Amino acid sequence: MYSEQLKERLGVDEILAVYSQIREKQSFLQFAELLFSEDERVARNAAWVLTKLSDDEILQILPIRNRIIDLILETENSAVRRLNLNIVERFPMTVDNIRTDFLDFCLEKMRSLDEPPGVQCLCMKLACTMCNFYPELKGEFKRTLEAMEISYYNQSMKLLRKKMLKKSSQQQ
Repeated sequence: MYSEQLKERLGVDEILAVYSQIREKQSFLQFAELLFSEDERVARNAAWVLTKLSDDEILQILPIRNRIIDLILETENSAVRRLNLNIVERFPMTVDNIRTDFLDFCLEKMRSLDEPPGVQCLCMKLACTMCNFYPELKGEFKRTLEAMEISYYNQSMKLLRKKMLKKSSQQQ
């Protein structure tokens, strides 16, 4: 049902309408399967809808967290990557559910000038959260931030980096 709806070019009003429909049916996990559609527009629109979930609702799709991370690692579509990073950032993170491949990915993409600023910033936030669970990684994360040639990045990255450096200095 939603698959056909999501094939179209949608604006925020249509995305919110789809969100209202799935909220009414409480079918978030079933709807989240559309993230893995072969049709990139369907996958992107599904991810956009899922970014609208409340904090309680987002927990309902937590069972597919690893599949969403796999999608982030594999997709070439930066919009799909960014939207799914937004979803993963809202999941609770514990020392038990940190994936080293995802941490490595975030550390790489936060510095990559080939990535859009939204992906860079989300990867930086996620990397920081994951590194905070391990004292030895906190220092590595800080050194990575300090080594970034910040003049190549846009203002949002500069501000986030500054905030992260300040935060890591306060934690030591």
